[in-house]
Amino acid sequence: MVLRKVLRNMGKALLGLLGFILCYGLAAWLLPLVSANTDYSGPATGELVYIRSNGVHTDIILPLRSAAKDWSTELPFANTVSDDSTLTHVAFGWGDKGFYLETKEWADLKASTALKATFGLSGSAMHVTYCQLPQVNDRCRAVRVDAATLLHLAERVEAGFAHRTDGSPQWIADRHYEQNDAFYEGTGRYGLFFTCNTWTNSLLKECGLPAATWTATAGGILRQYP
Repeated sequence: MVLRKVLRNMGKALLGLLGFILCYGLAAWLLPLVSANTDYSGPATGELVYIRSNGVHTDIILPLRSAAKDWSTELPFANTVSDDSTLTHVAFGWGDKGFYLETKEWADLKASTALKATFGLSGSAMHVTYCQLPQVNDRCRAVRVDAATLLHLAERVEAGFAHRTDGSPQWIADRHYEQNDAFYEGTGRYGLFFTCNTWTNSLLKECGLPAATWTATAGGILRQYP
């Protein structure tokens, strides 16, 4: 009798899990098809903002120096390995801190890291990468914005950083993927319903730029910029 009850409860739990996976999969597939800000029309003149994907993760790329903000004053080149001050743009990616710092390559991924990321147990981080003018291609899109929109984007990106009492972003010392990048403590928590791509999409959506209603994937963003 007890065994039958245990098996029945296990069956219900399994059905509940399968139902959750099905609903999440449908949402991840369907909601990116519903676009937001479809009436956006970029200005004739202004700055170009880029959305870049590596196939899984997206970054938003802004001019390093503009009327909206000079990022080099808060995110010094000295925090990178190269200390190269000739670079013109800066890419921002938000994500799970444990995943960022412990998974440089996919081969480095551990089950414990993935589980912590899924449930938002390791905090968040901002990945900052300095670069030259990006090239538009299958994995990099561009959109022209006016000064007000660029300022709004800068403010929303800024909100992704955790700050010290003096207002400066909290640099995570000596952690890099390459010569021109650095990591900083982030705000908010990564999870199934708010991924790195959800963060990028939310910025675009809140600033009136083409975006998905909701997306967990990079493809859900790039499809808004054919």
